[in-house]
Amino acid sequence: MHVAVLAFPFGSHALSLLDLVVKLARAAQETRFSFLNTEKSNSSIFLAARATLPDSIKAYNVADGVPLNHVFSGNPIERVELFIKETPENFMMALDMAEAETGQKISCLMTDAFLSFAGSIADKLSIPWIPVWGPVPHSLSVHIYTDMIRQRYANSLIHDCSNSGRDGNDVDQTLEVPGLSVLHIADLPAEVSPPRDAKETLFSCMLGQIGHMVSKVDTLVISFYQELYPEPLLNDLKSKFSNVLNVGFLSISIPPPSLPPSTEDVTGCLSWLDGQKAKSVAFISFGTVVNIPQSEIEELAEALETRRTPFLWALRDSMSYCLPSGFLDRASTHGKVVPWAPQIQVLSHSSISVFITHCGANSVYESIANGVPMICRPFFADHKLNARLIADEWRAGVRIDGGIFTKTGVLKSLDLILEREQGRGIRSRAQDFKELVLKASAPGGRASQDFKTLVEKITAV
Repeated sequence: MHVAVLAFPFGSHALSLLDLVVKLARAAQETRFSFLNTEKSNSSIFLAARATLPDSIKAYNVADGVPLNHVFSGNPIERVELFIKETPENFMMALDMAEAETGQKISCLMTDAFLSFAGSIADKLSIPWIPVWGPVPHSLSVHIYTDMIRQRYANSLIHDCSNSGRDGNDVDQTLEVPGLSVLHIADLPAEVSPPRDAKETLFSCMLGQIGHMVSKVDTLVISFYQELYPEPLLNDLKSKFSNVLNVGFLSISIPPPSLPPSTEDVTGCLSWLDGQKAKSVAFISFGTVVNIPQSEIEELAEALETRRTPFLWALRDSMSYCLPSGFLDRASTHGKVVPWAPQIQVLSHSSISVFITHCGANSVYESIANGVPMICRPFFADHKLNARLIADEWRAGVRIDGGIFTKTGVLKSLDLILEREQGRGIRSRAQDFKELVLKASAPGGRASQDFKTLVEKITAV
């Protein structure tokens, strides 16, 4: 069997997909996996692979669409748009190369679900298509119902204007969407929000096609646990896709492996955490993409300095100039700032009490898997949907007051999580989710069964 894997080379998408492929390769040792991704992303994720890769996985580079000597404008979506312009031809060329080198026809197409055009490639090759959804399934539902959301939003604006003369932008509007019940318009990713003009990006157009891919999907794989769903959402997705497999969080191993000796951690994070009291440290990290406004970094820093909560802050060197003058010296007695931290290992350390996060899907998953409550400051993409899920549905964390960091808001959130009776309930629920995930991942658990079914799917074609 020869499975071609098509990656979306931005954010943490490609690395999570590779994590799944590694697990599949170890379970299906006679199957070959050709991993198609841009050269830049391949170089990064294969270097970051957490273990030796099976020999059955080979990377193939696809064109990224960036012209020679191109000068980027600074718009973060620009690189994505250039890549999409190059698809699907870049993937088709790499598929031909993989078949020619291996002498094996592609038997199955597994792709990041963002690549909604892949269903047409699978049709052309007459092979099954298995898209993989890495973010929380709530955001998948939002993309499936993009057309409905936009139409209902437009109708609500017309209703508001005709009845009250408002433009609808001064209130937190909600809509009812199948499987999600109440959906807050303010939480929508920019690619789903009704466009303010007739022009859409190539990225939003690609994601907008997700709702039309249902008939082409053989099996849908989701990086989630069935036990974490609200029942209406699970039922709605199962009504649309003939096979929905919730194989567990892709980016982490459950149960988490034992922490390595602290002396092997070159960042110094683990050895510093060893010297802190149990459940005492606030871990702060916003991923590798988010750029926090300087004013918010200053407010967050002032709150940490005032409260003197022990903290470990992963702050990129390029952002360190935003810290208040003298902060690093004054906070050195109870805090540590590093340019990068081994997040999975940090969150599993016994000294961590709370995670201040941007609510990217992998960060949410890693926090839940380790039973760590969250303080949420979402920025873009699916962050706001995730933050509402954490605070309102799971009640395993809180959203920062007003949606941005202020000294008062950070102090309030830390006090609530760490000191108040409400925080005790939040901490308890975070631990409950950890136990739930451990049980579902165990041999015989539902996620393990779904993964076994996936292995059978790719080896039976």
